[in-house]
Amino acid sequence: MLTGPFRPARPVPPREDRLLAGAGIMAAAVLCFTAIDTSAKWMSLAGLPVLQIVFARYFGHFLVATAVFLPREGREAFVSRRPWLQAARSAALVGATFLNFSALRHLPITVTTAIMFAQPVVITLLSIPVLGERVGLRRFLAVLVGFSGVLVITRPWGASWQPAMLFSLGALLSASTYFVLTRKLAGLESNATSQLWSSGLASLVLFPLAIGGWSWPTAPADWFAFLAIGLFGATGHSLAVIAHRFADASMLAPLIYTQIVLAPLAGIVFFATWPTIWTLAGSAIIAASGLYIAQREGGRRRAAARSA
Repeated sequence: MLTGPFRPARPVPPREDRLLAGAGIMAAAVLCFTAIDTSAKWMSLAGLPVLQIVFARYFGHFLVATAVFLPREGREAFVSRRPWLQAARSAALVGATFLNFSALRHLPITVTTAIMFAQPVVITLLSIPVLGERVGLRRFLAVLVGFSGVLVITRPWGASWQPAMLFSLGALLSASTYFVLTRKLAGLESNATSQLWSSGLASLVLFPLAIGGWSWPTAPADWFAFLAIGLFGATGHSLAVIAHRFADASMLAPLIYTQIVLAPLAGIVFFATWPTIWTLAGSAIIAASGLYIAQREGGRRRAAARSA
């Protein structure tokens, strides 16, 4: 997968400023992410080990990515211009997936999803050292408001606190890191390379860990989730890579709030669980914070464009 001086560089589509296209594509990606979580929770309730579920998600993703990209781009699709950055991005994604799936074993999908709503808040902070973005006082205060929403959901001071919420908080940090690194790689790596690296490295690392005590699905619905989770992963993350080529990470992050509708619907339909008032209130606080951050970022970019 390493690049070298004797390998010709493939042309990579450049970054573009097409916010509406990026937003629409990211919304479709979020739908796939909801389907990933729903499939993972379904398999977890069916008794499949978490490591096996994570492996199934990435190996299926790798098979789909290989079938789509290899005939079109050949082995050059595996060649990375930024192998260490790709490895870090892959590690962040695997960490987020493992921690999120571990949380889903114990928590309702509405709670894990609501905590992940804080991604725009964390992305805003990570964008400072990783992407070199500048954050003013108002955006920083919005970050603090967003974190207060996380506290409303988790309520670490109350009896409803569950240790599994720490898995969700870890998943939040890892997923935010993944999206920031995705933006950093946009325009430098092709979608094919990003998908093959993220799914291929994960499959390679997880295989020896997942194979011990392997348990096959039994019911037809379990088999469907087992086989479909990789397809959802490949589609969702391919769309996310394309979206981040069209728009900044801080602008796309609020699109995860479409899950305010999607996650409760999945919880009601598939698991007969309803969101609590605390989950809804915390989600509203985080969403308001994230939307304000996006509005401030949009205003900053428009002002910079006018002065250029």
